[in-house]
Amino acid sequence: MEIALLNDIVVIFALSIAVLFLCSRLKVPSIVGFILTGVLAGPHGLGLVRSVEEVKALAEVGVVLLLFAIGIEFSLKSLLQIRKSVLMGGSLQVLLTILIASVIAGQFGQPVGKAIFIGFLISLSSTAIVLKLIQERAEVDSPHGRTSLAILIFQDVIIVPMILLTPLLAGESGGTGVSLLILLAKGIAIIVLVVVSAKWVVPWVLYQVARTRSHELFLLSVFLICLAVAWMTSSAGLSLALGAFLAGLVISESEYGHQALGNISPFRDVFTSFFFVSIGMLFDGGFLFEHPVLILLITVAVMIVKAALAGFAATLLGFPVRTAILVGFALSQVGEFSFILSKTGLEHGLLEGNVYQMFLSVSVLTMAATPFVMALAPRVADFASRLPLPVRLKNGLHPVQGIKVERKKDHLVIIGFGVNGRNLARAARVGNIPYVIIEMNPEVVRNERAKGEPIYYGDATQEAVLQHADIRDARIVVVAISDPAATRRITELVRRLNPNVHLIVRTRYLQEMKPLYELGANEVVPEEFETSVEIFSRVLGKYLVPRDEIERFIAEVRSDGYEMFRSLSSGPVASFPDLKLHLPGVEVSALRVEENSPLVGKTLAQTDLRKKFGVTVVAIRRDSQILSNPDGDSQIRAGDVLLVLGSPEKIAAVTSLFYP
Repeated sequence: MEIALLNDIVVIFALSIAVLFLCSRLKVPSIVGFILTGVLAGPHGLGLVRSVEEVKALAEVGVVLLLFAIGIEFSLKSLLQIRKSVLMGGSLQVLLTILIASVIAGQFGQPVGKAIFIGFLISLSSTAIVLKLIQERAEVDSPHGRTSLAILIFQDVIIVPMILLTPLLAGESGGTGVSLLILLAKGIAIIVLVVVSAKWVVPWVLYQVARTRSHELFLLSVFLICLAVAWMTSSAGLSLALGAFLAGLVISESEYGHQALGNISPFRDVFTSFFFVSIGMLFDGGFLFEHPVLILLITVAVMIVKAALAGFAATLLGFPVRTAILVGFALSQVGEFSFILSKTGLEHGLLEGNVYQMFLSVSVLTMAATPFVMALAPRVADFASRLPLPVRLKNGLHPVQGIKVERKKDHLVIIGFGVNGRNLARAARVGNIPYVIIEMNPEVVRNERAKGEPIYYGDATQEAVLQHADIRDARIVVVAISDPAATRRITELVRRLNPNVHLIVRTRYLQEMKPLYELGANEVVPEEFETSVEIFSRVLGKYLVPRDEIERFIAEVRSDGYEMFRSLSSGPVASFPDLKLHLPGVEVSALRVEENSPLVGKTLAQTDLRKKFGVTVVAIRRDSQILSNPDGDSQIRAGDVLLVLGSPEKIAAVTSLFYP
């Protein structure tokens, strides 16, 4: 029996592999490759796929898993930190876009209702595309990443009132007001349920599941939570994507978030590819060839207007021009939820024939252009930052001189107050080292300033901000932010302003190391290599290599810019410490003495473990105390943890005495 959907999936995967391979060789983003696959395989292309609706259903699952993963990586605490951007930034962007788009549509002869509906369609951006690109660039925690996410969250919520208002725009009457009140009540109930679940229910459930040590059970439980919350929000009249994001937030509050993310990542990537393919299937190449100039002009106009308005909203939130440009470029496309809204418009006569085809063509083109536009954004932002713009526009509406920073010399400048920045500040405070922090999140600045931290708001890509931190007199500057383009700009600027400062830069990308060194960084710390160093040092410690040799090895690895790790494939590495594995075949194990163990109440001399089993007790941990080098008269108690030295075989043999 032939299964049409299975045939279509095979066609999509086979065609995707060929197209993506070609895109990889041409250095074209993979999202564009998937959209092109949809164009070729869809009904307006070669017609290879027949189960179009089923593919769209798989695409919905992809969006759900993508938003679920974003929610896991984000957390409720992070969401509360950007609540101002969600409410103010999102409402400003949506309302301004609706206003401008409807005015322009009215100038082209569209009635008021249809013009406002077109404004609804244009105001929404693509959550799936933007978040995937931001996630791939590891910029979710950057100022523009967080602001873009905040505005997208607002858009995902506002689409529901838009759908409810569509009949009114078409001139129909109904209980829209009552529907909005019911929707608001449902939304509040869901939020309360999410908070309660995140704090008590889900952590307890996942703990019980994790205790079974069943990978399959844990995976199914994670999927159930994701799909159940998404279904619940959808049933309440909200979007599936919003529900998936809330489900991710719920799991992020438990200690099982990383495991859950690792489990769903492969499924997310597969199903998300269906989403981009389904977008390509909507594209009608024939209609484009009939009106190429008009469609391209409208596409460019839409992206320019949306970028300008989203950037303006970010500026009103207080962000500097650089962040505003990055946010504007990221949100310049028409979103996937506009397609859902357009179907409602078709049903009520607000979209007709050519207007609908024009909307589809423009929307798909803006989506396909997004990866290129976002790649171009940092260059445009850097160019704009060098223009003679007003200081408040360059540095943001939050004044750079937010606090009076005492004049410092030979101090440490910390750029970015994430996890690394916080740990560095704590260490500097303990070491009595004078330091100054530059941070772009105004909420963080306000909270930390209240705690007495020498922190102030500013965009470190601006010369004035660095000068305010006395960069010319600093001894060390540490750059610990998540924006690769901004990191390069700051590195170049710091080196130009202070040629003698010791500049340490953290990066997530190995390919960023060389450019950062060329721009003047003294040390570049790639997160992946530091993780390797930590793992290797612990492995060596397990093999009982002396600590001084491990420290010397680590120093050698770091001193030559991690050359050992970067050149593993090119042959042996010269001149490293002579690391010798001491006491091969010997390990130290921690064994707990149970209540009914025959060792309870006996002294070490009475147990005679060394003579009978060939193992030596080197320490006893009792409650919070450590008894080092215990003598033969040391008595063993129930609950003690004995650190035993010996070969693995002999330790295994003696274990039966501890766990009878």
